[in-house]
Amino acid sequence: MINIAIDGPSGAGKSSLAKALAKKLDYIYVDTGALYRAVGLFVRSKEVEPTNMAEVEKLLPLISLELDYENGVQTVYLNGENVNEKIRTPEMSMYASAVSAHPPVRTFLLDLQKNIAKKHNVIMDGRDIGTVILPDAQVKIYLFADNESRAKRRYEELLQKGEKVTLESVLEEMNLRDHNDSTRKTAPAVQAPDAIPLNNSQLDFEGTVDAALEIIGKVLGK
Repeated sequence: MINIAIDGPSGAGKSSLAKALAKKLDYIYVDTGALYRAVGLFVRSKEVEPTNMAEVEKLLPLISLELDYENGVQTVYLNGENVNEKIRTPEMSMYASAVSAHPPVRTFLLDLQKNIAKKHNVIMDGRDIGTVILPDAQVKIYLFADNESRAKRRYEELLQKGEKVTLESVLEEMNLRDHNDSTRKTAPAVQAPDAIPLNNSQLDFEGTVDAALEIIGKVLGK
């Protein structure tokens, strides 16, 4: 199976890029961040502090996660419920960041992600795909942009979803998540040594997709 890993900080456009590439290449798209958001959603529903590893770990046996795919689009089921919409909020973004720092949570989700990659040609995006989840991926891309560009994109995305946010609050949250993700002890968000960097600060979406396709073509010899 061909595995493509796309890592990078929050707001760089990893998910949008991965979805577009999966559609063009007819691969399965695996949004790993959605899995952590789903765990965070369950933790929140039990009114447990997401930074409390001991209490979060106790909840893991109560969680059942399933992924379904239609036309390459991923749907996350948490204990049988489609939670795609519920997990796409700024609050769940922070919950995901908090629970993803816990080794038991990462271990809990590791096999699920690896098994999908063994059975399908996949594109996974996240923060430790090329370093931990798929260290042997044939293609690794590290997507990044300057803070202002990332915050503006996320801000516009949230506005389109009807969220009431300010650009300043989005930038502040993004900086906090960058810090949490890059400094956590377990699987910190860093660029894999063999990943190819792609700076899309000055690229529109189509330009980013074209640049990624060029990288993939060169690496796979197509």
